[in-house]
Amino acid sequence: MVAGTAGCGGGPEVAAGPLAGGAAAPATHSTADERAAEKAALAAYSGYLDASRAASARSDPGHPALDRFLADPLLTRVRVAIRDAKEHGAMRTGKLVSDPTVVSVDLAADPPTVEIQDCLDASGYRLVYAKDRKTVPGTRGGRYLATATAARYPDGRWLVNSGAAHQDQPC
Repeated sequence: MVAGTAGCGGGPEVAAGPLAGGAAAPATHSTADERAAEKAALAAYSGYLDASRAASARSDPGHPALDRFLADPLLTRVRVAIRDAKEHGAMRTGKLVSDPTVVSVDLAADPPTVEIQDCLDASGYRLVYAKDRKTVPGTRGGRYLATATAARYPDGRWLVNSGAAHQDQPC
């Protein structure tokens, strides 16, 4: 999730590894191609965080922006976490601060992928009860490491399909 939706912690919902197929035949890619991939992946990541914040604030697992920036398995995990919070009368509120960087680009992968690392600051981002806005016990904020993978899909879009919030690793 990387990053920020409903759930147990203070950061975005996460999913296991990327949806990568077998490795493609070696190919050469220009620096411009890699820069374009980085830019598109970071835009998808930023869109993911914005969409998940908006969906979480409205307790709306079907928020239309989610599938513009997310793909499965992360998309389903985010939606389930928002639905779970809603069923328990909770929602997310506040501000989640992100400072992502690209750590690797693999344009030869099938699908092409970009790995992102982020230092999320969830100090002001809380899971609260919708009725009275009191913080849900056991939730925490703080600054911690988050990782995500964006992949380029056949239609050309870059979507975030996996992520992890490492709340045990401060940054």
